[in-house]
Amino acid sequence: MASTKHTRAAQRTNFPSVGNLQPIISRIFASAQAINEERQIPQPIIDSMASQGLFRLLVPESVGGVEADFLEYLAIVQAIAKADGSTAWCFNQNNVLGTMASLMPESLAKEIWANPHAILSNGPPQNATVTPIEGGYSLTGRWNFSSGSRHATWVMAVGRISDTETLTMLIPRQEVEFIDVWQVNGLRGTGSFSFEAKNLFIPVGRSFVEATIPRESGPLYLIARSLLFAAGFASVALGVARAGLDIAIDVSLKKTPQEQALLKEQTSTQREIGQAEALWGSANAFLLEKAARLWKGACNNHVLTLEDRIQLRLASTHAIRQAAEVVDIAYSICGATSIFEANPIQRKFQDAHAITQQIQGRWEHYETAGQFFLGLDPQSRFF
Repeated sequence: MASTKHTRAAQRTNFPSVGNLQPIISRIFASAQAINEERQIPQPIIDSMASQGLFRLLVPESVGGVEADFLEYLAIVQAIAKADGSTAWCFNQNNVLGTMASLMPESLAKEIWANPHAILSNGPPQNATVTPIEGGYSLTGRWNFSSGSRHATWVMAVGRISDTETLTMLIPRQEVEFIDVWQVNGLRGTGSFSFEAKNLFIPVGRSFVEATIPRESGPLYLIARSLLFAAGFASVALGVARAGLDIAIDVSLKKTPQEQALLKEQTSTQREIGQAEALWGSANAFLLEKAARLWKGACNNHVLTLEDRIQLRLASTHAIRQAAEVVDIAYSICGATSIFEANPIQRKFQDAHAITQQIQGRWEHYETAGQFFLGLDPQSRFF
């Protein structure tokens, strides 16, 4: 049974968990400023993460992946996000793309993940032209927001081959040209460059039309990628917010504003810390509750109900929006020095608000949930 297989995976002695990942998380934390300034994760950290299997947590066991427990995976995402939001963002993005191994030909999946350091990156197309030629396709186009592009080994490009079919193509990263458009303030370290191809030959064996039914039977592969992205990025937002709130608490214990008492002794600070803890705790609990319910259905019944999917969609978006509110409170508590780049709360503020602008944080997802609760057909494809 899939649930038995899932349990075995979670109980393996080498299974990554928050507890045994503290050394690499500490390294990420120590490198956070450099990650932000250089707009990329240091290659030694990427190599260490890859060596520990951290970029194949959601890849099927059949092609060398971990096929992780969904809830444990979210805990890892949040723990990394507390250390650095950009690293956690790439970690989630690159891992969720690993589920594509269940939707592509097994031969291609084995080719990609034969390399223990294989990492995928992708991006929505700005334009793409796919022309059938002998032995494959000729590809020309541009794809944007390719998070983790500077450490990926493969890029994933999509393009239409007809009005009804979309082709997905896997390309070694050195075969495309990366365009540095990532002049941003939030999530700088993701290095989300664009990439371009011009008359690039794609062998037929490295292209596929995404399967409608996963080849793998594990519970992970019942969950739509949009929901995996949603819950994962919500966990990134919550990790960033937790770190920001911890910074504000630490500042409150030490800082004395001009001609005033310590921040911790001021009723306004006490009220704001209490409010922020309530916001963070409720958003985190809501996300975990709905993720656990959906995961239980996937493991025990191999069924994901519409209600469970909508609830996780709602909890994920809500966590992203609430996380930004928590960071806003923390930013305000830290005072005038919050505006300086050297202040770590500045980076948390920028990262949290960058996450709200991503597709998973859109206000429209509340509408989707509202439609369901009102007995209407949800008008969205993100669940």
